Amino acid sequence: MNTKLEDAANIVIKNCLGIKKHEKVVIVTDKFCRIVGFSLWNALRKFTDPIIIEIVPRIMHADEPPQLVAEILKYCDVFIMPTSRSLTHTSARIDANRLGARGATMPGITVGLMERSLNADYRKIARVTIKVANLLSKAKKALIKTHTGSALELDLSTRKGHVDTGIIKKSGQFSNLPAGEAYIAPIENRSNGNVVVDGSFAPIGFLKNKVTLEIKNGQIVKLKGSQKLNAVFKKYGKKERILCELGIGTNPKAKITGNVLEDEKVLGSIHVAFGHNLGFGGKNKAKIHLDGVVKKPSVWIDGNLIIKKGNFLI
Repeated sequence: MNTKLEDAANIVIKNCLGIKKHEKVVIVTDKFCRIVGFSLWNALRKFTDPIIIEIVPRIMHADEPPQLVAEILKYCDVFIMPTSRSLTHTSARIDANRLGARGATMPGITVGLMERSLNADYRKIARVTIKVANLLSKAKKALIKTHTGSALELDLSTRKGHVDTGIIKKSGQFSNLPAGEAYIAPIENRSNGNVVVDGSFAPIGFLKNKVTLEIKNGQIVKLKGSQKLNAVFKKYGKKERILCELGIGTNPKAKITGNVLEDEKVLGSIHVAFGHNLGFGGKNKAKIHLDGVVKKPSVWIDGNLIIKKGNFLI
C-alpha cells in the first residue's frame, strides 16, 4: 500500500472515527472500491480485529445491501462503507446508527480521491457546517438562483438542518467521507420553480450539458438536457421524482470532478436530491436517492443572501 493511501486511511480511522482498540469494526466494500476497502482493513489490523465484506455492486444509489450484511451491521461498533453505489440512505445504515453504531459511507470513492481529499481541516469544516445547519433549522424558506436566471423556492419550515462534518466519534453518529455539507429535507410537496444543474448528477456523473429541472409541488414535471437521466427516472414512480433534499457544500478542499461524493461538498455549491429522505427527517420513502450539483448558485434563507454566485457571505 502506498504512503499517501495509508496516510489517508489513518486519517479516516483516527481523526474522523477515533476507532479504539477492541472495537468491533465492519468494512463493506465492492470490487470497484476494493483497494480503498483493503487499505482501511490493513490499517485497522494493527490494533483491532476488523472484518471486511465484499458485496456485489448495487444497481442504484440507496439499494439495500444483502440482508446478512444488514444484520451484521446491527452488532458492530463502527462501520465504514466504501462502495460504488451509495449505502447512505439505506435502511441497513439507518438501523445500524439507531442501534448505536457510528460510521461513514464513502460512495464512489477512488484511490485518487481518498489520497487528495481526506487531508482537509475537519474542525474548520465542522464550524462552518454547524453554522449553516443552524440557519437551515431556523428557516422557513430557501430561494436558489443560478446565473441562467432559474429560481427555485423550497419550504423548510418545521424541518431540521443536519451536518456532515467528518467527525464521527460518538455513538450513533454518521457522516459521508470526504465530508463537508449541511443538509435538510424540504417539505415534500412545496418546492416550486426551476433549477439548472451544471456540475454533476448521480448516477451519470460529470455533466457535459446543463440539466434543467422544472419542479411543481415538490415533484419533477419536466427534465431537459439529459436523455440518460430521463431514462433513469422513467424506471421509477412519482416518489422517486420528489425533491427530497437541499444540501450546501462546506469543504474548501473539494473540487468538481464528476464524482458526486466530492462534488456535493464543494464550498459554496448546492445540491438538490430526489427520492428517499426518511433518514434525515423527511417523509418520502423511495427506492433511490439521486443528487444533482449546482456549482455557483446564489442562495437566500428567509430573504437573507448567504451565498452569492458560489461565495459565502456568512
